[in-house]
Amino acid sequence: MKILSRLSPEHRALFWQIVRYGLTGLFVTACQAAIYWCLAALAGLHVQLANLIGYGAAVCIGYVSHSAFTFRDQAQGDGHAARGAKFVAVSLVSYALNALWVWLCVTHIGWPAWSPIPAMLFVTPAIVFLLNRKWVFR
Repeated sequence: MKILSRLSPEHRALFWQIVRYGLTGLFVTACQAAIYWCLAALAGLHVQLANLIGYGAAVCIGYVSHSAFTFRDQAQGDGHAARGAKFVAVSLVSYALNALWVWLCVTHIGWPAWSPIPAMLFVTPAIVFLLNRKWVFR
């Protein structure tokens, strides 16, 4: 906490926003990954269909969570319709990245159905944070 007191107010606010994003994003991404895993590995659905269903759930959970918690101090400018449309666009980028991880790991390389989950948990959220912060919730 001593280090935080040395930060400027803007950097301190960014730090706490990243912490909120990490908590919220981890929850949302874990929900998506859990849905994907259950549908692909346990229910036997095609991996891309399982990913699509997980994505749809994550978009809904994510918009509400990030609006109310992560970017609550920034979500002032656009109305819900404009912000929601931008959020869906960024979510499509997220979906495309996760579909890429699934294709690369499971379809192309032949690894098990769980193998894309690390990229879903760490790489995709980092990219999506930047897009949400700079474009959706600015």
